[in-house]
Amino acid sequence: MDELTQILRHAAEQAAAYRRSLSERPVARPVDHGALRAAFSAPLDRPGADPRTVIDELVAAADPGLVASAGPRFFGFVVGGALPAATAADILTAGWDQNAFNAVLSPAAVAAEEAAGARLKELLRIPATASVGFVTGGQAANTAGLAAARQHLFAEAGWDVGRKGLGGGPRLRVVAGAERHATADRSLRLLGLGTDCLQPVRADERGALDVEDLRRVLAADPDALTIVCAQAGNVNTGACDDLRAVCDLTHARGGWVHVDGAFGLWAAASPATRHLVDGAELADSWACDGHKWLNVPYDCGYAFCSRPAVHAEALSYSASYLTRAEATPAGGADYTAESSRRARGFATWAALRELGRDGVAELVDRCCALARRFADGLSTAGFDVVNEVTLNQVLVGFGSDARTDAVVQAVQEDGTCWVGATTWRGRRLMRISVSGHATTEADVDRSVAAMVRQARAL
Repeated sequence: MDELTQILRHAAEQAAAYRRSLSERPVARPVDHGALRAAFSAPLDRPGADPRTVIDELVAAADPGLVASAGPRFFGFVVGGALPAATAADILTAGWDQNAFNAVLSPAAVAAEEAAGARLKELLRIPATASVGFVTGGQAANTAGLAAARQHLFAEAGWDVGRKGLGGGPRLRVVAGAERHATADRSLRLLGLGTDCLQPVRADERGALDVEDLRRVLAADPDALTIVCAQAGNVNTGACDDLRAVCDLTHARGGWVHVDGAFGLWAAASPATRHLVDGAELADSWACDGHKWLNVPYDCGYAFCSRPAVHAEALSYSASYLTRAEATPAGGADYTAESSRRARGFATWAALRELGRDGVAELVDRCCALARRFADGLSTAGFDVVNEVTLNQVLVGFGSDARTDAVVQAVQEDGTCWVGATTWRGRRLMRISVSGHATTEADVDRSVAAMVRQARAL
């Protein structure tokens, strides 16, 4: 066996051993950050080390600081552990070492993105004619969608924003719900629009955008170029905006609708939850994550745009040395803000092949059912579930803010499962997100028991 085969096999065996340990491994452990840094801070030897020694040292250094977020009992943030086929495809992706800039650098990488993108649009009920950019995650996808919106609206007003910039151009506003995800604000900073252009809309009791208040905000400044950021999946409650009403109201005024659907857009993949994102197909751009509910490895998100030419115009570039395949349409880096790109399409393609249409729907349905099981278990134990569990998010109060924070910390230190805390409507709450393919009812019950045990111990 040659040296490369040996080292790749050894690394794969180490990764597989870690994944096998996840069901019983403490989800998180107290970490000595000084010791962790020291383990990675060995001096740079002049001759270097052989590859197997390097891998063994890496495993030993990293292990105390690894969080079992790929396992069945990690419920912090919206994190799903990568599927077997997607994980294996990512190993191949590293081995193939492809640059997915365009179809000259890697015909296979771009073809995989095109095929996977077509299947994603079917599942998410996005128009088949939309473009798809494989990006790093929801932040990059939101930025791409808002960049396309800026490009289109300024062009419609007769202003070439790509050449002239924003100074002296028409006035643009961004309308978004009061409970929008913070990545929208950062996208506005990155795009030079600034957060002062934001006009907030009230959120309703579920955390979704209030349609009547949207109507008021839109009418208050009818002459401004308008982007409306809607949300599929409130980051705390899972609530989805009334996307049909948002699109109708916005388009009636010539505006652009961008849907931040990092995890909630996956509701479209299941007949049982599809009604929650009714009207999403009417939007102009969409952001969605693969490393959330599709359970593919990091980093993988998708930026969709109903106007592929606008999408490419906003983000693509050319240079004399960057050759393009004959008659090759836009794709690859044309739809992202990256040039040297990891070939993310392979893992997405593998995940979709492993699950199939029914498997994706079942994954969404099962996670929603498990979230309801969390809510029922904690409510029965006497604790306060404060949101309507429509998707995979559960918010729980354990009395005072201080006590809730103490329960969350105790649960994290216990290691049975991992959950985070949030502030919603001025109250500190435990936030439970269920999105992993490996989570079972037994994992939920075991986690509920640990939460109840820690809460009562306090």
